[in-house]
Amino acid sequence: MIKELTKKEILKLEKIKAEAIHEKAKKGVKTFKKEFKREMNTAILAAFGFLIALVWKDVITASVDNLSEKAHFGGAIVSALVVTVICVLGIMLFSRILKEKEDDKKE
Repeated sequence: MIKELTKKEILKLEKIKAEAIHEKAKKGVKTFKKEFKREMNTAILAAFGFLIALVWKDVITASVDNLSEKAHFGGAIVSALVVTVICVLGIMLFSRILKEKEDDKKE
């Protein structure tokens, strides 16, 4: 037969349920804080990277313009080609570096 629970037993079960909910909420908050810090770190690093890129843009533009003035044919074409080569090399380099870091994390 099914035993009926006393008021005391019901309160005890409700307290256990409330404690479980409280623990889940605390765990959720900790997870949120950790994720928030990680995302803020990523955003700040991206902002610094963007600032660095803007500074280097001026240097690269001046160098490429100087180089393209010496070219007898379309300086804009030379500028585009030089910047493209630099960017492709940079993408290849950082892709390898990041891939190595991901491989290290998997091990």
